[in-house]
Amino acid sequence: MRIEFHNAAREDFRWSKPRLSIGAARDNDLVLAASQAAAHHLVLQQDRRGWVLQVLPAAERIHVNARPVRERALLRAGDVISVGDCRMLLRDEQDPAQRVSGPLSGHGCRTVALRAVAGPLSGRVLPVRDSLELGPQGPCRLALPLGEVAALRLHWKEGQLCLASVLSSARHPLRVNGVMVHDEVVLLPDDQIGLDTHRFVVDAPGMEPEPEIVVSDAADSPLPEEAAGPVREVWWLIVTAAILALGIALVLLIRF
Repeated sequence: MRIEFHNAAREDFRWSKPRLSIGAARDNDLVLAASQAAAHHLVLQQDRRGWVLQVLPAAERIHVNARPVRERALLRAGDVISVGDCRMLLRDEQDPAQRVSGPLSGHGCRTVALRAVAGPLSGRVLPVRDSLELGPQGPCRLALPLGEVAALRLHWKEGQLCLASVLSSARHPLRVNGVMVHDEVVLLPDDQIGLDTHRFVVDAPGMEPEPEIVVSDAADSPLPEEAAGPVREVWWLIVTAAILALGIALVLLIRF
């Protein structure tokens, strides 16, 4: 994981362990200024879901993509954590422009959408279909500060979902998983597209590989009763139970 500091003359911070503590105290893994954070402000913990942010008890509320977080939040590459006036961008180590992805199945384009998770369009789900354009006009307007505009285009190319910036702003670069992109890049499921306050996640169940079904040979797999033991053991149990039942009946008959 890499953390980039917005609006600060500070080098990127790299971390590879499953736990990261952040605060103003010197025993933290990432130390911030005392004017920005409490002594022990937050912890990032990696588990099977990804990176989980936990706000520590003595800390004030923090923000993830401009939304307040009181206790916990699930993070993804491309999110911005704000602690006081310190803004930290989570970046993927892999450059989207350099990764290689094979062609996808034909039904993928029918089940791909962009889900807006932050910004003015938050809550909307935009189906991609053959292509999808977001620009300065129309219902999906990408509004930027100071009246600037931008436009994005998603389209299918040789079975791959691609993202291109049609109209960009130097002040507000286009990012995928926190990494700045300039040329056309291939998108994968769960990628996060960021442009200023706008955040879009690629929801693509049609791009996920179908689970492999393994059919076992029935002749080689013993049935449950066969695995329990030889068949003759079952008959001995039946005979023993019958003898016990007959003995109990004779005792009852003699007594009465």
